[in-house]
Amino acid sequence: MTLRTKWENMTDFKYINMRKLSTLTALVFAFLLVACGPKDGFYEFDLFSTNDVHGTWFDSTYTSTRVRPSLLAVNRYVDSVRTVKGAESVILIDAGDCLQGDNAAYYFNYVDTVTPHLYPRMVDYMKYDAVCVGNHDIETGHNVYDRVRRQMKTPWLAANAVREDNGKSYFQDYVIIKRKGLKIAVIGAENANIAAWLTPELWSGMRFVPIVSMMQSKVDEVRAKHSPDIVIVATHTATGKGDGSVLEAEGLDLFKSLKGVDFLLCAHDHRPFVTVNEEHTFGFINSGSHCRNIGHGHLAIEVKDGKVVSKTVSTDLIPVKAEPVDEKMEAVFHNDYLAVKAFTLQKVGELRTELRTRDGYVGMSDYLSLVHRLGLSQPGVDLSVAAPLTFNGTVKPGTIIYNDLFTIYPYENQMFVVKMSGREVKDYLEASYDQWINTLTPVQLSKPVSDASPALLKIANRPDPRTSRERWSFENRSYNFDSAAGISYTVDVTKPFGERITISSMADGSAFDFAREYNVAMTSYRACGGGGLLRAIGIDPSGMDSRIVARFPEYRSILYSYLQRHSVLTSDELEDTSVTGIWKFVPEKQVAPFLRNDMHRLFGE
Repeated sequence: MTLRTKWENMTDFKYINMRKLSTLTALVFAFLLVACGPKDGFYEFDLFSTNDVHGTWFDSTYTSTRVRPSLLAVNRYVDSVRTVKGAESVILIDAGDCLQGDNAAYYFNYVDTVTPHLYPRMVDYMKYDAVCVGNHDIETGHNVYDRVRRQMKTPWLAANAVREDNGKSYFQDYVIIKRKGLKIAVIGAENANIAAWLTPELWSGMRFVPIVSMMQSKVDEVRAKHSPDIVIVATHTATGKGDGSVLEAEGLDLFKSLKGVDFLLCAHDHRPFVTVNEEHTFGFINSGSHCRNIGHGHLAIEVKDGKVVSKTVSTDLIPVKAEPVDEKMEAVFHNDYLAVKAFTLQKVGELRTELRTRDGYVGMSDYLSLVHRLGLSQPGVDLSVAAPLTFNGTVKPGTIIYNDLFTIYPYENQMFVVKMSGREVKDYLEASYDQWINTLTPVQLSKPVSDASPALLKIANRPDPRTSRERWSFENRSYNFDSAAGISYTVDVTKPFGERITISSMADGSAFDFAREYNVAMTSYRACGGGGLLRAIGIDPSGMDSRIVARFPEYRSILYSYLQRHSVLTSDELEDTSVTGIWKFVPEKQVAPFLRNDMHRLFGE
């Protein structure tokens, strides 16, 4: 090798290394710029939220041409904002209860378990930044939510769903995302009251920590570790009263106490609600349910010297009713829709009478007789307690299809058989009807009914949370209005709480014994403490293992089997009081016009 060649090689070597050094310097400089924070200037972000979607993934109801708000419409709106303002300006989060409540959810939860679950595919397609776990998601059982957790790329958050074995989150505590050079932390939490509603096998391996007691420390931890510029807390807890009184409704408690948070998302109660603090630095959003609204938060940020120096937030609700669907998304998931529709339309049986859930508020009804018969048909069951689970659902006479089963029984509750004494059964009914009716005096009952008449049912004229228009509605949740079958009894509306119920006999005419132990069919929700009826009569739901004598599959599958066996249902069969017994409000003649008046207030009939 000549001297010239050596020199050329050395020169080339120096040139190559200088290039490497320049590249390295540039990378270091870029890193330092990032490390130092975002560029100075003004930034705007739009936060969009959904919650309590409850399976309304498609706009179709599967059985008619009627359309409804759905994730298809949500995606069209959110994507339109991404197109105008840029994807970096948009944050999309769901606050839980995604996997239950509609035909599509049921189908992919329990019927087609081979095809990848539809919900994670939809969420990933819509580019959600995070999804919170809801109590009805846990209600689907480990087989379902563990499968969804494995298949979903979008972070699924619940910092307070803690593993029993190691104290870590069963799902994911939080996620850090980046937009426009800013760090955004999203921290999630599940409803802490799950143990009061769901049988332990559904949430085995976990415990649920009250959100208020842990969230501030989690926010502080995330801030110390990641120094986020924006913090969003997404929770599946209801808005509540802000007085710390209700474990399942910690929303306003969090809003009053949390520091270092920009937005709080709540859910669970299906009541749309938005607000901001006095300084307009902290926003609260609950979008309602079933994609009727998109929760919207707007955040304006100013950055100086690489640091956030000011923030201003605002909140509002965007109605979805008039929004068209995303046709591209609709096409992507069209085959999934067709599979759900085919399942939904399959024939189950024939019905020769009309089933109306609202009839169960005023006395015996064909609808509740059918539900009670599911319990009474199980071996060893003496009594059944059940409530109208749909506020105002109707199944018309004719062919019963699988879709009708969602009207009759919308939840995936298991059937439990629980030991209760005759005295406890009577006290249980007292507690139930106390949520349901007012006490009226004989004088009040003797007067002609008018618009000014007192309500017999516990109803009030108040704003509809979905429309803000005033309407009559129950003061308490009607799905907690348990009546009983297998016995005959009256409810005296002139008597005070504790003296209203008179049990005359068993349904077959034999004596009812207050001292005897009876096997009572009820939902797993009720047996685990849901609605508070057991606790109201001194039965601690945490000690129910000694009382539970049998567990059966969820009610809808029992209903399906029952309809398969009884291919034709008639009013004569459902109204056979020798099986169900009978109950009624008394004094019957005086009560009747008050009940008609209340039903007119509620339903316009």
